[in-house]
Amino acid sequence: MDSASLHSLLLKTPNNPTNTFSFKNPITLPSQNVSFITPTRSNKPFSITCAAQIQDRSTTTSSTQSQDRVFNFAAGPATLPENVLKKAESELYNWRGSGMSVMEMSHRGKEFVSIIEKAESDLRSLLNISSDYHVLFLQGGATTQFAAIPLNLCKIDDSVDFIVTGSWGDKAFKEAQKYCKPNVIWSGKSEKYTKVPSFDSFEQNPNAKFLHICANETIQGVEFKNYPTPSNKDGILIADMSSNFCSKPVDVSKFGLIYAGAQKNVGPSGVTIVIIRKDLIGNAQDITPVMLDYKIHADNKSLYNTPPCYGIYMCGLVFEDLLNQGGLEQVEKNNIKKAELLYNAIDSSNGFYRCPVEKSVRSLMNVPFTLEKSELEADFIKEAAKEKMVQLKGHRSVGGMRASIYNAMPYAGVEKLVALMKDFQLLEI
Repeated sequence: MDSASLHSLLLKTPNNPTNTFSFKNPITLPSQNVSFITPTRSNKPFSITCAAQIQDRSTTTSSTQSQDRVFNFAAGPATLPENVLKKAESELYNWRGSGMSVMEMSHRGKEFVSIIEKAESDLRSLLNISSDYHVLFLQGGATTQFAAIPLNLCKIDDSVDFIVTGSWGDKAFKEAQKYCKPNVIWSGKSEKYTKVPSFDSFEQNPNAKFLHICANETIQGVEFKNYPTPSNKDGILIADMSSNFCSKPVDVSKFGLIYAGAQKNVGPSGVTIVIIRKDLIGNAQDITPVMLDYKIHADNKSLYNTPPCYGIYMCGLVFEDLLNQGGLEQVEKNNIKKAELLYNAIDSSNGFYRCPVEKSVRSLMNVPFTLEKSELEADFIKEAAKEKMVQLKGHRSVGGMRASIYNAMPYAGVEKLVALMKDFQLLEI
């Protein structure tokens, strides 16, 4: 590929005789409302003449993203709503006339208590969480819950079932081996974690204390669209929802426990949210560290020790913003629209871009894709960075690219990415 940037190449004026060639076969790109012509390649010198002037993408999306900010496609920590960041900025120095920042408050003072209580109340409203459940704001990331869950809900000889659809489900299973008797009843590893099983394709242990799933695999981009039911009538369903938490409505009553790291969809890193049915706490194993005991945290309203105060405050602002958008029904509609735009661009590229995930279980949040010619992937990522689109490199364990399009990613960000994908393909075919 020419060392000149993709953007610069596309914007060169057609009047420059050194930048003109002949074209055949017009191609129309609907998302840009412009027509491109594919150049015919030959061994003879050629010239290019643009059929239409292409607008600089930095000027076409500014209505929904400030000029000085990038479109951040990171998997987590991830992009946050711009209006939430601006509100936090305005309150940073002096929170609502208190004379201090949230970062300076005592976690037991009335000011912070009001913040954490409102955050919980708004989250309950978003997910319609009944009074049968505790909502806990904890620390340690979802990874800490891989140990906390069996320590609180099992004895050392209890059997539990795991459906493993990706890297995080596998990590949860391996950690549980230290504290109970877990069994993988289905794994997608042999097919490189590209699907979710039909629920009649595996056999559950009728005595399993719980059935564990990862509702959305951040790395592989696989998402459950509905949820299995434990075969044990006294068993419970547990879900790691870290990367699709609050991205759509969920019937919490189907679960005994839901947990999520906040840093993907609802806040900064440092906060872990646990939603647990009240009757499930109080039976932790004797070896359970005090900081992993759900009853300790529930009895102390998530204030047993100093919590991640500022992170909880930020989560509260995000919850408030999601409610103002119309709740999770509207949020889901927005997310479907963004995901469809990106997946359609991949699927209509004639194999130039490829998504390995089975279409019926593709994630609305994390979109992995590769290029037909893998040697072009580094160039694509560089060109994206020049266009102020960052963190598109895939996870180190799988390679390729990954676009995380969480709630806070504007539609304009996905539009801009799709425009680059089409432009890049045109220059490489």
